[in-house]
Amino acid sequence: MTQTSDAAATVRRPGGPGAKRPWRGRRTPVHRAWFVAAVTFVTIIGAAAFRSLPGLLIDPLHQEFGWSRGTVGAAVSVNLALYGLTAPFAAALMDRFGIRRVVAVALTVIALGSGLTVFMTTAWQLLLCWGLLVGLGSGSMALAFAATVTNRWFTERRGLVTGILTAASASGQLIFLPVLSWMVETYDWRPAAVTVALAALAVVPFVWLLLRDHPADVGLKPYGAPEFVPKPPPVTGAARRALTVLASAVRTGPFWLLAGTFAICGASTNGLVQTHFVPAAHDHGMPITAAASLLAVIGVFDVVGTVASGWFTDRFEPRRLLAVYYALRGISLLFLPMLLGPSVHPPMVFFIVFYGLDWVATVPPTLALCREQYGADSAIVFGWVLASHQVGAALVAFLGGVARDVFGSYDMVWYASGTLCAAAALMALVIRRRPEIPQPGTAGSAQPA
Repeated sequence: MTQTSDAAATVRRPGGPGAKRPWRGRRTPVHRAWFVAAVTFVTIIGAAAFRSLPGLLIDPLHQEFGWSRGTVGAAVSVNLALYGLTAPFAAALMDRFGIRRVVAVALTVIALGSGLTVFMTTAWQLLLCWGLLVGLGSGSMALAFAATVTNRWFTERRGLVTGILTAASASGQLIFLPVLSWMVETYDWRPAAVTVALAALAVVPFVWLLLRDHPADVGLKPYGAPEFVPKPPPVTGAARRALTVLASAVRTGPFWLLAGTFAICGASTNGLVQTHFVPAAHDHGMPITAAASLLAVIGVFDVVGTVASGWFTDRFEPRRLLAVYYALRGISLLFLPMLLGPSVHPPMVFFIVFYGLDWVATVPPTLALCREQYGADSAIVFGWVLASHQVGAALVAFLGGVARDVFGSYDMVWYASGTLCAAAALMALVIRRRPEIPQPGTAGSAQPA
């Protein structure tokens, strides 16, 4: 599809004085939206380094400082909770100050929090640096960022782009996890923390120089849009808008079903497997580097599964996709306790591949349902749904560590998570269908369903 170039001229139009429209001169074969998506992909990869580290820190911090796994899990749970709770406010801040500014500041905060952990000596400092600072920064880099970019720059191929941007986090895990686990095992956890800080800082120049807030900034239509969409004015009162959208959304049934299923999604992925798989495998005699490599393989197949899920979401009913994803995930978790051992064997590899394909495949259909139900407010509503995802992850990150301290095993947590996934599959099927609300260039209000 041929689209106009980035050049734009300011002309007088009936829609308003000084409005921009596409320049009709030189034409380029690739729409600028794909370059914006590429920069967003690289940005999320850089920020994803922090997601690779918590599971690698539990044993080293326990050994060096004598902190219980529950204490370390508490810091991880604060991080995960803030990751979700910050997202809807970050989406509103992007409407107010622009994507570039919010993302650049968020990356800097991640680097600051991760870098300061090398100086900590007490547990409250872990809560402050890794829990509060990295949690706030990463929350602004959450999937609401991907949703905002997709909503503004794309009218067609939204499911596919959502899948690609969601897969960026898994790609970051794939890139950083083997390196960080090697650093932790060979040297110490501190070089790994510094690596995370440097990775976040390295992405800031790309964001500032290459990312653009809206297609109208460069005189373009969104990809696949039939007509030019003017850039909406900055929306003041970001916090008030985020809360207003929430107040409207909570009066609808689909919001609670989406939030509930996504809470279980977070509990069974970030909170459980990403945080506790490495120490659980180590409990069975598996070396940390081998367990971390298995998580990295999950990241490989997560990329495939999430991109494929985006493609499926453009073509099939998202409710049924969610039900299938959660049911398959639950079945795989019920078998995991029987597969853990001191070495990597074929059944474990099969679990890793199977689970990896389903890791965050739930995101594209969940975001599609948010768009269907809440229209122009879907990015903020999705931010709140993501908050529930992270609250579920935070609870299991903490309770999983407590269960290990109390029972000496993670088995109970695997079985409970598998059962919850079965419940999520049923919840997805009862979400009522609603015709998609057209998304104008300006923000609207969440509509009761």
